[in-house]
Amino acid sequence: MLRAVGLGAILLTFWLLLSGHYTPLLIGFGVGSTALVVFLSMRMDVIDHEGVPIHISTRLLLYIPWIMKEIVVANIAVAKVILDPRLPISPRLVTFHGSPKTDLGRVVYANSITLTPGTITIGVSGQEYLIHALSAADLDSNEQDEMDARCTQVAEG
Repeated sequence: MLRAVGLGAILLTFWLLLSGHYTPLLIGFGVGSTALVVFLSMRMDVIDHEGVPIHISTRLLLYIPWIMKEIVVANIAVAKVILDPRLPISPRLVTFHGSPKTDLGRVVYANSITLTPGTITIGVSGQEYLIHALSAADLDSNEQDEMDARCTQVAEG
């Protein structure tokens, strides 16, 4: 029941933030829509620790600023490569071994890799991640190890 209330609060907050209009009619539509989605989610039995991962919310608040910084740094690096007249790219496919053991941890890690410009997670098989990188510089193992550790911490505590 706590997860259902948490899901409702998150959905209603998201609705209000995206709406930007706070008239009684629109707030009523938001409450009604949120209640319907929570009701249907409960009927479908998808409100569980994986479907509504409220337990990671505090760790996620610490992770978001770090990943945003990494995205900005990677954007600058990709922009430098693109703006260089010699276009020094050397595309590569590399397999990394990740430490997240849960599905949520693997998803957070794979998406974090894809969010940073210059790298894309192509596939995940167990704890192996197939990654395409724009250049060899994008494959710094120290950065990947730090990202792996942070994603594991967020998803698995």
